[in-house]
Amino acid sequence: MSAVLYLEDFQPGQVFGSATYAVTPENIKEFAGQWDPQMFHLDEDGAKDSFFQGLAASGWHTACVTMRLLITGEFRPVNGVIGAGVEELKWARPVRAGDVLTVRAEVLEVRAMRSRPGFGIVRVRVDTLDAEAKVVQTFTSPLVVQARG
Repeated sequence: MSAVLYLEDFQPGQVFGSATYAVTPENIKEFAGQWDPQMFHLDEDGAKDSFFQGLAASGWHTACVTMRLLITGEFRPVNGVIGAGVEELKWARPVRAGDVLTVRAEVLEVRAMRSRPGFGIVRVRVDTLDAEAKVVQTFTSPLVVQARG
């Protein structure tokens, strides 16, 4: 496990990785059944004639998996991953059963907060990748990170 990082430890261009998550029909359907109960997330046969042409994970499922991989990965701000918003969130391709996902977080900007001394903003782009390193989801977010001093 990586050491925790303070605001001063982050620099634009740094990249942090994660472990992997294997997507299964069961976890697609379980998530969808509770949070996004649409046919193309729940019924393999019915999904064949849908826009996705087969069972596909909910984008919100992908977002939750991404969050899990991000907070358990190499990106370790001292006070946790505290979002100040999401600037953009895009789903580039459907996530399917059998996909193995990983996260790549790149630091885009680091700056002190004027409104909250002792904290700053680390702006990151987080890409969720499949096993072929194709982006399935991407988002950019300013995160609140504690400074050392």
